[in-house]
Amino acid sequence: MSKIYDSYFYNIKDIDRTDGAYKELEVNQEVPAQKLKIPELLKPDNQTETDTFYTVEARTGETQFLPDKKTKTFGYNANYLGKTIVFENGKNIHINLKNSLPILTTFHWHGLNVSGPIIDGGCHAPVYPGETNHIDFTVDQPAATLWLHAHPCPATAQEVWKGLATMVLIKDKITDQLPIPKEYGIDDIPLILQDRNFHEDNQFNYRKDYDPDGTLGTVPLINGTINPYFEVKTQKVRFRILNGSNRREWRLHFSDDLTFAQIGSDGGLLEEPVYMKKLMITCAERDEVVVDFGNYQPGDQVILYSDKTPILTLKIHNFKKDSDNLPDHLVDIVDHPVTENTKIHEVLMSGMDETVAINGKKFNMQRIDDRQQVGNTEYWDITNNNEVDGGMIHPYHMHGTLFKVVSRNGKAPYPNELGLKDTISVNPNETVRIKVTCPKTGVYMNHCHILEHEDGGMMAQFEVFDPNHPKEYRLMDMNTLMQAFAKELKIPESEVWLGGMDSYEKTNTEM
Repeated sequence: MSKIYDSYFYNIKDIDRTDGAYKELEVNQEVPAQKLKIPELLKPDNQTETDTFYTVEARTGETQFLPDKKTKTFGYNANYLGKTIVFENGKNIHINLKNSLPILTTFHWHGLNVSGPIIDGGCHAPVYPGETNHIDFTVDQPAATLWLHAHPCPATAQEVWKGLATMVLIKDKITDQLPIPKEYGIDDIPLILQDRNFHEDNQFNYRKDYDPDGTLGTVPLINGTINPYFEVKTQKVRFRILNGSNRREWRLHFSDDLTFAQIGSDGGLLEEPVYMKKLMITCAERDEVVVDFGNYQPGDQVILYSDKTPILTLKIHNFKKDSDNLPDHLVDIVDHPVTENTKIHEVLMSGMDETVAINGKKFNMQRIDDRQQVGNTEYWDITNNNEVDGGMIHPYHMHGTLFKVVSRNGKAPYPNELGLKDTISVNPNETVRIKVTCPKTGVYMNHCHILEHEDGGMMAQFEVFDPNHPKEYRLMDMNTLMQAFAKELKIPESEVWLGGMDSYEKTNTEM
């Protein structure tokens, strides 16, 4: 085992609990301990050696979170969240995107390298109620933990809050051969971290909870489970952790100051394990960790905490002893050199509440803010100009690419972010330099992944172009979007409320 890190890597002034609107997580006393829900694997409609066919359905449901009345929810092929979708690297994927909701939605494949804007599934790819769209693509990236979520700007936050998020796993032959836990549901466990509030009759009330700086709940939901426990029946367990919260940062640590190994991040495995006692994960990031319970006995319990709040109890059972260590080297990651004579792209994330913007502008669906040639590798400098006192971390996400983190304010990145990333936290008064390679053409979005910030305008879009094959794109516009929501909700356009609209109205800006 190499060096053990005992730090979240962040300045205490930067984390979200310094904000006056911050809400601590609380243990819900109404719900007894219950078994952690493990999302089922979505069964393909059909598959061959080269092709896999799925139907992914966004639908309404009811979920028993609390005693008495069920909560009205959304989900993918499920009542809340969704079934886990598995892709194999190199396979051709064919998906029917079915919308059984009463409102329009989109299906954004977060972290997947596919063409944009339609297959990528951002705001330009609406699927209207009762309709089914179809997409085809070939998986061409290493094994990783990704996710699918709704992205209909400016209503992304409220649709995710309602439940539209699920995990997506990519498998490949290299990772399958490594001596790491890989039996889904047994020693390879998804952990989707969310926080919610419950109102009258145990219902969500997003409008009541809405905060333009990011909506927080006080009840931790892990895979949609309140007060969960997991029965540990193998010595090593791999947890695939997704921060699926609208705004919350999760500062994770185990009881007994237990050391664990981070083996992966957003875009796949790290080149080597990083041994840690604490892990902070910001919105939309994924971290894969392996925990060794070899020093515990049957009947023992280990607690996973976020700050001081217990969020998951691990109950130790008998298991077969495993004396093997994790490999010192996991995978090789290609590090592309920067293409000569290319510019350094600059992204300035500024503001708080309704004033959030990128490069001084709020998002406009019809505007292209930047361009990069397909296949190039170029530097992007991502700056958060919030003040250290009173500012906040902005988790920056780019569609259509997996990037490498080069530096933080000119210094080396944190040791657990040396792999491929699609989301990177940027501290107040900090510039993070990333190295971006875009393998597919298209129009893509880049934004803060505090969902209320992206809905409120801290978002831009860039085109990845092929100079030999120029394309024109039909982009969504706000008038079409508002007319659709009004029709679906059966109300006048003037009465339609979508969370992000407040930020545009209060700054007198058109979307």
